[in-house]
Amino acid sequence: MGGMLVDVVKQSVLLSVPDSDLRESVAVRLTAAGYQVTPVATGADAMVELRARHYDLIVVDVEIPDIYDLARQRPVLADRPPVICMTTCEALDTLVPELGHDVEDYVTKPCRIPELLARVRVQLRQPVLEYRDLTLDEVVFQAWRGERQLDVTPAEYRMLRHLLVNAGRVLSKEQLSRSVWGESRGDNAIERLMSRLRQKVDAAGPALIHTKRGFGYHLG
Repeated sequence: MGGMLVDVVKQSVLLSVPDSDLRESVAVRLTAAGYQVTPVATGADAMVELRARHYDLIVVDVEIPDIYDLARQRPVLADRPPVICMTTCEALDTLVPELGHDVEDYVTKPCRIPELLARVRVQLRQPVLEYRDLTLDEVVFQAWRGERQLDVTPAEYRMLRHLLVNAGRVLSKEQLSRSVWGESRGDNAIERLMSRLRQKVDAAGPALIHTKRGFGYHLG
């Protein structure tokens, strides 16, 4: 499975953002999410990269220098990846003069990086599960609570996923045990695992995991 994951995860993103701090923070998060990221600061640099190699997605800040050069030259590329714009505009129509009619999506600034990541996954057709501010990435098997990445073990991930896809339903310890290990391992094993998971998920926000005494646990 490890080799197959590498093939799926390493999709390439060209990140064109003039602000160095924003460029670095977005690049770090995209890299952590499993993408191969090339950060550049100008439209001219973006065009150099686009001519040199294939990219699966472009994320571009409309405030980059020479964005009009990028807008004019992008249509002549044989392989045109989808574009997500970062902008202070609140309507996609205002972007048309800058990048033509091929803008697939946009986020307004100051943008929340989890929102940007979600839009990246949509454009790259990657599966993601969400409940409120809890996000599970089914490709790289990572979990997020808002902006905070959760350092979960494989067993904790499987338990959290089962809770998420059954959000609102009370799940018994037996059901959770079989979803995690494929067999019943007893109440104590589930209680220990649940305790560790709660410390990570609910450490810095309103509790999402709840106990219904005598019945089990639910996400809500």
